[in-house]
Amino acid sequence: TANYRSILNYFINRSTNASAKSFNAKIKAFRSQFRVVRNIEFFLYRLTKIFA
Repeated sequence: TANYRSILNYFINRSTNASAKSFNAKIKAFRSQFRVVRNIEFFLYRLTKIFA
């Protein structure tokens, strides 16, 4: 399969990408609150203040 490296990585290092997926879900939820982002610089600023 195409995902064999990530599957093997779990068994070798006991690491997953769950934290990255969780953070991505938080970003998507944050974006959905503000349907249209016009000022990307301000959006990234708010994102770092809330989730950093």
